[in-house]
Amino acid sequence: MPVNIRPFLPLNALGSHDLPMSFTKPKIAIVGPGAIGSYYGARLAAAGENVHFLMRSDLETVRKNNRLRVQLPKGQEIVVNSPQVHGSSQEIGPCDLVIIALKTTANGVFETLIRPLLKEGTAILTLQNGLGSDEQLAALFGAERVMGGLCFICVNRTAPGEILCIEPGALAFGEFGRPSSERLRAVVAMFERAGVKCSSGDNLAELRWKKLVWNVPFNGLAIAAGGITTDKILASPELENQVRALMNEVIEAAAKFGFTIPATFAEKQITATRPMGPYRPSSLIDYLDGREVEVESIWGEPLRRAQAVGAAVPRLEALYAQLKKLTTRG
Repeated sequence: MPVNIRPFLPLNALGSHDLPMSFTKPKIAIVGPGAIGSYYGARLAAAGENVHFLMRSDLETVRKNNRLRVQLPKGQEIVVNSPQVHGSSQEIGPCDLVIIALKTTANGVFETLIRPLLKEGTAILTLQNGLGSDEQLAALFGAERVMGGLCFICVNRTAPGEILCIEPGALAFGEFGRPSSERLRAVVAMFERAGVKCSSGDNLAELRWKKLVWNVPFNGLAIAAGGITTDKILASPELENQVRALMNEVIEAAAKFGFTIPATFAEKQITATRPMGPYRPSSLIDYLDGREVEVESIWGEPLRRAQAVGAAVPRLEALYAQLKKLTTRG
């Protein structure tokens, strides 16, 4: 049975007259239901939202089992029975909200997967890592459609339709190139009703740099240090020093763009990582499984943008070069 951490409230409990008409009961597509997409999609579906999952490799197994299951901390779980799963975008059809949880290495299929899901007024929410996807989506489908979500979460896909959430964390939302809007607030409220801790900001680019403070060192060093988990990174004084140094470079680069990230933010990220135990960051999982790693979006594009504004990022530059070498498969 589903475990709804917070009760579902109908939109009119929040004042539906304040929300865009298309979001009074939105049709939602999850594109890329791996760990992140399945987790948030399952939460939304369990809260009563009209969620459609666009699946590829997991499709037949999830159809056979007729469920999606998320294991939560403290023995709780969310089970979505008879989830609405589909093998093509055309099968889903036009939606009100498209949530993208693909790895950025798959961004070449944006046109094929997303175009059939769009209609007038469709919003696109990308939960992808790193930098560059917002601009790519805006160029393809219109900047006015694009929103971003930053997932501060510890979650893994353990099998088709099976998700393990170690730490639910939080989601931070922003509009692309615009301050927070009525539409964004409607989306945040929807996720909050599904039991997700949320925040929003007026500068999505700043939020993305804050997410890089964790992603750059932990995803990167997990691979570069020999395929190790976050607990082993922090168990090594040398590697922990590298984590701090990389975090400081990211913070200093963000400052060149006018984004102020306090130094205490880095320490909070390290402190929050310690209880995760032997956590395998998503890039490490991709690397060990022989899949393409998001090298360009997480390390390459931030490096290029930092260097373009004169930020000194020698450790990021070295890590990027090392990761490119390690992940190039010939």
